[in-house]
Amino acid sequence: MRQSAVSQIGGRMATPSRGSPAIQRLRLRTRLRQLRTAAHLTQRQVAERMEWSPSKLLRIEAGEVGISVNDLRPLLALFGVGDDATVEELLNLARGSRKMPFTEYRDIYDKDFLGFLAMESAAFVTRSFQPLVMPGLLQTEEYAMAIIRAYTPARFSEPQRQRMLEARMLRQEALERDEAEAYFILDESVIRRQVGGPGVMKGQLRRLAELAAHPRRDIMIFPFSRGAHSASQGPFTLFEFEEEEMPPFVYLENLRGTATVSTETENFVAYLELFWGLEERAIKGEQIPRVLLQIAEHLETQPHDFHIDPPNGD
Repeated sequence: MRQSAVSQIGGRMATPSRGSPAIQRLRLRTRLRQLRTAAHLTQRQVAERMEWSPSKLLRIEAGEVGISVNDLRPLLALFGVGDDATVEELLNLARGSRKMPFTEYRDIYDKDFLGFLAMESAAFVTRSFQPLVMPGLLQTEEYAMAIIRAYTPARFSEPQRQRMLEARMLRQEALERDEAEAYFILDESVIRRQVGGPGVMKGQLRRLAELAAHPRRDIMIFPFSRGAHSASQGPFTLFEFEEEEMPPFVYLENLRGTATVSTETENFVAYLELFWGLEERAIKGEQIPRVLLQIAEHLETQPHDFHIDPPNGD
């Protein structure tokens, strides 16, 4: 029987996300909610006494925006927090959480996807299943631009698409953290579909073969020969964090980008078991680079569709 995800990562000494703005903002918002509840104050009462709009407090407690030190000091006084050590701890969290990653791309991405990017940059363990396209963390620039051009609506300008490409390449810094672990299961269609044409796809497969050789970057392929599986309905990503107060996250992708499914333990475990089931049936290990390079070598010079014979008599 496989261990739980929590027990698998328990006991490790690495602390890759301690300084992450995403983690600090979550920790701060959790503490502020607890302090407000302990002070027996409603959100409306706090907003009125602080002379804030109700939406400002809601967004702070939801983690959508940070809170300045100047705002936090009177808020803590309202909650009756007078201990110097506690105040300084919370002020430091506020300082560290002000600059969330990728906020400069708010004009092209919605808050759900920005939240996804923040979690991705801070996760200690990432597990991703993709049935259609290469995960963003693994894409080459050429492949990424081909996907961006295919997926983005016509209203997006070329400069906006270039900024999307820039953001996608910046995301890949998450893979450069030696302490973090990443597991990817790709349906065979992901490595067969010639996104951007044969030249682009060859470069992508060669890059994937390089990444697969990394000891903490586990890339697996779910082959066509395995038939149907329970994850056929769509891609999903699982994030785990070292901090005890940080719940694991489950994300599903949709036409608008990415939506949070749940942070509830039972839902996370359900998707984790689903991932492990796929993992048991997938091709993995040392043979992956060889398979990828073999497919790259035999890609057609020009992509072609199926040949359909005309009906008899035509």
